[in-house]
Amino acid sequence: MSAAYEAFRDLHRSIFVMPNPWDGASSLLLKREGFAALASTSAGLAFGLGLPDAAAALGRDLSIGHAAMIARLSGLPVNGDLEDGFGPTPEDCVATVEASIAAGLAGLGIEDTTADPSRPIHDFDHAVARIAAAAKAAKGRILLTARTDNFLHGRPDLDDTIRRLVAFAEAGADVLYAPGLPDMASIEAVVRAVSPRPVNVVFGPRSGPVPLSVLEAAGVKRVSLGGVLYRHAMGALVTAARRLKAGDFDFMAGAPTSAEITALLPSQG
Repeated sequence: MSAAYEAFRDLHRSIFVMPNPWDGASSLLLKREGFAALASTSAGLAFGLGLPDAAAALGRDLSIGHAAMIARLSGLPVNGDLEDGFGPTPEDCVATVEASIAAGLAGLGIEDTTADPSRPIHDFDHAVARIAAAAKAAKGRILLTARTDNFLHGRPDLDDTIRRLVAFAEAGADVLYAPGLPDMASIEAVVRAVSPRPVNVVFGPRSGPVPLSVLEAAGVKRVSLGGVLYRHAMGALVTAARRLKAGDFDFMAGAPTSAEITALLPSQG
């Protein structure tokens, strides 16, 4: 049992924020700001490489290697955002679990997506079988988050979402996650349904951001940000670009200096 896995597991006893850096510098800056765990972001990685956010575009080796880089640089427990487990079968999910453990990750997430726009979500029984196989491989070695993407793929069915999450919990998943839930009532319903297993929420309900204290009162244990910080950084870039285009060079307030970032990087000596 790795120290990173144990530390990450123990964080889920109370609510914590797990931000998603997309490169080495963002990882180290988030560590400097005091976060206890980090997660990779498939969107941030893909967009940074000029690729769509899709499992087929990134692949298992690149995605796990990127998450491992964040763990190596930061020294923090890192959860890998590993899409659909990089294949449709339970065996594909097991291979992703094993590769994540070998890379030193503390956790990983596997979705029930298919990468087929005409049928974007795996059928219920197959989705559960994939998570059951992943959970058997992960048990006591790496924290498995099981995720259903119904609300991200035009299937806003809370009953089916809860049915899937409950089944994933019964199959052995450690953390449950349904991005895109519409409101706090939906989040509270998910928490009640899978209790005492911890629930991850991305940023907050779609109805709008809420304070961390509200999510804590609802019983949420982990808050991730997905691609939000990456998009925020791109928003700052767009704002700077527009000011530059207008001839205004006074836009650097609050930005870390090159020396600050360099000081966070490992010595090359």
